[in-house]
Amino acid sequence: MLTMGIAISSPLFFNSIRKLRNEYATMTRPDGKVYILGSGPGSVNFLTVAGEALLSTAEVVIYDALIDTTLLSLTPKTCIHILAGKRGQGPSVSQADINPLLVHYCQQGKRVVRLKSGDPMLFGRSASEVQALQAAGCAFEVWPGLSSALAAPVLAGIPLTDPDLSRSVTILSAHEPSTLNWSVLAQCETLVVLMGGRSLPILTTMLQQHGKAADTPVAVIRWGGWPQQQVWSATLDTIVDQTQGESLSPSVLVIGDVVRLRQTLNLPPLPTVRLSCTLPSSVAPMEQSALPLQGRTVLVTRSANQSEDFSRSLKAKGATVLEMAALEIGPPSSWSDLDAALADLSTFDWLILTSANGVQYTLERLQHQGKDARALAGIKIAVVGRKTAATLKQWGLIPDFIPPDYIADALVAHFPEPSLQGIRCLFPRVESGGREVLVQELSAKGATVVEVAAYQSQCPAQLNPQILEALQSQAIDVATFASSKTVQHFAQLLQQGTADLPNFDWRTLLQSVKLASIGPQTSQACGQYLGRVDLEAQEYTLDGLIEAIAQAYTSANP
Repeated sequence: MLTMGIAISSPLFFNSIRKLRNEYATMTRPDGKVYILGSGPGSVNFLTVAGEALLSTAEVVIYDALIDTTLLSLTPKTCIHILAGKRGQGPSVSQADINPLLVHYCQQGKRVVRLKSGDPMLFGRSASEVQALQAAGCAFEVWPGLSSALAAPVLAGIPLTDPDLSRSVTILSAHEPSTLNWSVLAQCETLVVLMGGRSLPILTTMLQQHGKAADTPVAVIRWGGWPQQQVWSATLDTIVDQTQGESLSPSVLVIGDVVRLRQTLNLPPLPTVRLSCTLPSSVAPMEQSALPLQGRTVLVTRSANQSEDFSRSLKAKGATVLEMAALEIGPPSSWSDLDAALADLSTFDWLILTSANGVQYTLERLQHQGKDARALAGIKIAVVGRKTAATLKQWGLIPDFIPPDYIADALVAHFPEPSLQGIRCLFPRVESGGREVLVQELSAKGATVVEVAAYQSQCPAQLNPQILEALQSQAIDVATFASSKTVQHFAQLLQQGTADLPNFDWRTLLQSVKLASIGPQTSQACGQYLGRVDLEAQEYTLDGLIEAIAQAYTSANP
């Protein structure tokens, strides 16, 4: 690591990076170009210098499930990100779908990075992509990456070769164990097995049946190169029992006498902080204590068109973020009620807006009628939450009232009118209803509340299979919810996604996941649909939700 630090601070090093990046940025291609790139294992630390240069100028990134999603933050803001994950025996994007996707964007003149975990030419399914690009006449390059087959053993403290214990290494995939020549493999000094977690009982049995000693050392390295890396060490006849009940995907297996050197050498673990070769030499790497969510994977349930600011803020605190669309926002089934209310604005005293969607759809409809913000000159505006106020400000409007607590119920308790008798309030809201307490309490104090549908929220048709697989492999630490609807739809999608599993309770997928809520109403929905809530924001905003999650892990790891 010291050598790397010296290289990073070298002016010559920076000049070479700039030259490489400029070369790719200024390159002209009439038909685009595809770069098949290996990202290395686990953390962004293992990306090559060329890889960072390619990502910094990418227009489209088509990436696999096992990459560190922090890598996507290296791309320009306008870059299109497409998940093309392949994981184990779960649902996957077929190679037949990926190949034409590469050709399509290349022929549009785009700079396309096909981002793969590890090395793209080692069990990376790159041959068919190369052939498809060649057949279509597309320009392409293949850039190697650091394979987990070589890196994971080192990160676990295991040398793959040794003058006395191992003079050769055999790398194999256990994806189809029945096709392997076990009599030959049993004679190899050191075996490195990829995709072998699910086949571990078969591997150990077949090797022993073909002459491999039962006491041959074995190491199973799960999530090699990631902060959540785990290592189990045993022998061929005991490793299955030792890992019983554990999720071993993704993992690298090392079989051979070199595994014993792990305890002898006792290599110090590498730091989990990110080392970026684009940082000026005067800037020190960020300390682990400044990244409270380093090594944590956070699932963000969100609407399909929601801003990425929330995910970006979580990543800034070190989290790996998975995003799941749990809401689809669209226009109401009928505009008639909202149109009638907007045509009669002069009869209302207050306009109440409790969401950014309510602001957007209401003002867009007002604009559709040929009016602008001047039509609201005689009406006061009350909003709930900073995000709602910020969206309103984008339309050139400043709210007259924001309650001190960012929940709709607080609006009534702190309403600035001394009396609500005779006050008429227009409340554009989601078509399916909600905020019943708000309407009831305003009405109880004498106000007339006219509720109109301004938009509708629906549950997406199906659960993203990569999210289901991440839950099944216990790869998610926290799931976040910013509304009651996201909780309800999350539960509905999980139930639908596991419906074909007999006698399976989908709630068991959440046993190791912390459920984090933005506020009381969302927490109530968590209790109703998910059975519990673990964290609740003290300030009922997305920033408050991030702070609650960060504090939970900071206090757990003082």
